[in-house]
This record gives sequence, C-alpha cells and structure tokens, in this order.
Amino acid sequence: MHQYVREFSQYEGQEVTVKGWVANKRESKTNIFIVFRDGSGFAQCVVSLDAVGEEQFEEAKKLTQESSLAMTGMIVKDEKQMGGYELQVSSLKIYHISTDYPISNKPHGVRFLADRRHLWLRSKRQWAIMRVRNELIMGIHEFFQKDGFMQMDSPIFTGSACEGTTDLFETDYFGKPAYLAQSGQLYGEAMAMAQGKIYTFGPTFRAEKSDTPRHLAEFWMIEPEMAFYDNDMNMDLIEAFVKHLINRVIKNCKTELDVLERDISKLEMVNQKFPRVTHSDACKILRGELEVNGRNAISVQEADLAAAKKGIEEMSADIAEREKTIKGGVKKGVRKFNEAKILELRKEIGVLEEQVRNIPKWIESAKNFKDGEDFGGSDETVLTRVFDAPVMVYNWPTKIKAFYMKEVEGDPHHVKGVDLLAPEGFGEIVGGSERETDLDILVRKIKEHDLPMEEFEWYLDLRRFGSVPHSGFGLGLARMVRWACNLDHVRETNPFPRRYGRLFP
Repeated sequence: MHQYVREFSQYEGQEVTVKGWVANKRESKTNIFIVFRDGSGFAQCVVSLDAVGEEQFEEAKKLTQESSLAMTGMIVKDEKQMGGYELQVSSLKIYHISTDYPISNKPHGVRFLADRRHLWLRSKRQWAIMRVRNELIMGIHEFFQKDGFMQMDSPIFTGSACEGTTDLFETDYFGKPAYLAQSGQLYGEAMAMAQGKIYTFGPTFRAEKSDTPRHLAEFWMIEPEMAFYDNDMNMDLIEAFVKHLINRVIKNCKTELDVLERDISKLEMVNQKFPRVTHSDACKILRGELEVNGRNAISVQEADLAAAKKGIEEMSADIAEREKTIKGGVKKGVRKFNEAKILELRKEIGVLEEQVRNIPKWIESAKNFKDGEDFGGSDETVLTRVFDAPVMVYNWPTKIKAFYMKEVEGDPHHVKGVDLLAPEGFGEIVGGSERETDLDILVRKIKEHDLPMEEFEWYLDLRRFGSVPHSGFGLGLARMVRWACNLDHVRETNPFPRRYGRLFP
C-alpha cells in the first residue's frame, strides 16, 4: 500500500510511502527539493544527504523531469508549501529516468502544447482544470439524481438534423447516410413523456468550421427535459442548477482554483437572483439605450479600453525598469526573478493589446445592433459586462430559433426560448425553451424550416398521444469548465479536444 498527496493531512507526523513523478527539481550541496506529483496533487519532497545517505543522494541527483519513483518519509506540516505539507524523504526507489522530456518549465506555444496534449495533461494547470471538470460532472449527476431525474441515453447516430442545420458530420450507416448527433433533445422529449423528468449526458458533434475560443467539434452536453414544466419553471431550474455546480466547485476545488489563480469572488456572485431580460430589452441594453443599475454597456467598454491602454503603458514602463536592473549587473537569483516577471508582464500586455484591438470593434457592433438579430460572441461579451451574475435572455425572435420552440401567446414573432449568458464575457452556456405542443403549429414550422416531414413523424406522435406542456435546456460542459476556471479557450477543457483543424493526438 502507498498513500497519496491528497491524504497528507491524515498522516501528519507519520511515515508514508508515495509513488509518482518528478514535476520539477532543484538541488543544493546537501538537499534536493522535488516537486512531486501523483495524480491526486502536488507536494514538495526534500531529499537530504544526511537522511538518505550518499548512495541514494547520488541516485536522486539523476532524477529528471517526469522520472517516476517511490519515496518513503515523514509528513511534516509546512504552510508555505502547496497543500500545507512536505515530505521529508528517508529512502527512495527509482522506476524510470525520463530523458529529454519535451515540455519544460518555460513558456511554450499553443500549437506545440496541443501536439503534445498527451503530455501536457501532466502539468499543474491542466491537472487543476481536469479536476474542476470532474467536480462539475459529479455535481451534475448529484443535482439531477437528488431531484428525481432519470438519466437516459439518446442515440449518437441520427437520421436527420435536430435543428435543421447543415453543420453535421455525415457517416455511412450500413449504406445509408446518418449523422453524428448535434443534440439529444428530441429524443429527450420522448423519454420525458415516459419518465416525467430525465436528463441525457453525452457527446454531441457540430461540424462548424469555427476556430473560436468557444467552439469544439466534439463536446459533452447535459440536456434535461421535464414534463409539465413551462419556461418560467425551466428558468428556475437552470438557475438552481448553475448555482449548485459553481458552489460545489468553490467548496471542493479550493486548491485547484488557487493553482488557476481564479478569483473566487467572481464565482460567488452566482449567489444572487439571476437577472432575466427579454431579447428586446437585451438589444436596448447592448446599444446603450437602457442602463442596468446605472451601468451603460457602451460606457463600460469605453472604460475597459482606457484601462487596457493605461495598463499597457504602466507594464511597459515596469519592464523597462527591470531590464535596466538586469543590465546593471545583479545576483543570479535577482536576475532570474526579474526575467520571470518580465515574461509574465509581456504575457499580460499581450492580453491587453488584444483588448485594445477588439473593444472598438465590439463597441461599433453593439451600437449598430438591430432588433431581431442573434447575438454574436462580442455582443454577449458587451451585454454581460453590465451584470455581475449570469443573465437570462428570454422570448427570442422566432426567425432565429429552432422550430420546436413554443410561440409566445398572442405573439408568433417570439418564442419561449432562453439563453443563460455567463458573466465576465464568457457568453452563452445554457440554451433552452418551452417546447411547442400544438400539432398544427409544429407541422407548419417543420414546413417553414424546409425539413423532411417523414423524418419527424415519430416526433409528431409525441403531440398526438398525450401531449403535455414541457420544457428543457442544454448546458455545454466545456463552456461551463471554461467559465469556472476562467480559461481563454475551450481547448483546455477536454482531455483530448476535437476542434476545427485538430484531430490528433
């Protein structure tokens, strides 16, 4: 038996054996400091010449990044270390010495890391993201199972598009065309008519050639469907669900969020009533015609632009001072500290420079946004910046939403759809609606969307035999992980992401 880093608090003052890999190493004449990882966490392990003897000390010197080993030693409390504990090694056993590990402890390009995703997963940042992802998955099942939902599976192969899109992956299904599912929703409706409340949780596929920070070609969707729910009940469930997930991450992933340098106070803003605005009002807010708690969307962006420019100026001056210090001749430790800080500042400047390039375009787009249009990524960013909590936009224009969404009573130009937009510019993470129950309206809409009627006959049966009001929504796991972890791109949210232009590893 051996113990894990996550269990160190249980073994304070005791001798344990751990098995894992070297994430990093530094050494002096009499001590070797190993940043050790075992999958459950990271910890500092100190190999002292006095404690292990000359022979094992020389063996420890051979260790390289990602070498595998077992170590036995005493667990000692040390608040300065990650996790609050340190292992003082008394003996070690080496399994394998890694040679020329390609991912060093220095910055690498995105493409370089993506090509080595199978190794990149070992880094502390990716470790933290995957553990937050796992916590969200556990929270998803916990929330629905406790509320009486049945998990059911929808097919991955389908004979038609759920929403009439052409952005599907076509496959050969025993000599006939079939498509990888873009959603399990229509099947979810059938299952809800049998079980009352269900949820599906599985992979979905979109063939859009979109290489944006929000798009993947393969991603996991959570899609609950509830009989006898109207859209107000649907929005209540969405709010409770999202609050449950975020609060679970805050409670159980403190170490991981610290690794990611996530501002937890931003996540804690979910613990308030989510604002709900109609699409019509959202358009006015976007254009700056309607303020939210004294905040104007256009003015907020203009202030962000000014702050970004000032930040670039201040950090550039800081870099110049640090470069001057280095050139003046300083000790090795001071030089390394300043060089690392310069790299960090240049990275931050790069982010701000991107804002300076983009914000004027966002402002121009927002000012000219027209009623009845769908929001783009920049529009969602501008809109959400005036809210502290996730905002629900409901009653969407009929022409830009799917055929199955129920029309607003007395207003055929709008449907009872809802999108939940995450704050901090992360945009849509949930899309849902009350479903159309009127058979005649549904038939008309299928024709209007130019969909093959015969392929939806089974779906129409749900309205012919015991039709009831019902609603549902879909949450994209990747976008949820991105928001919770404050990531620049969804490519970090899946162990092996599949997106436009990326199929390997």
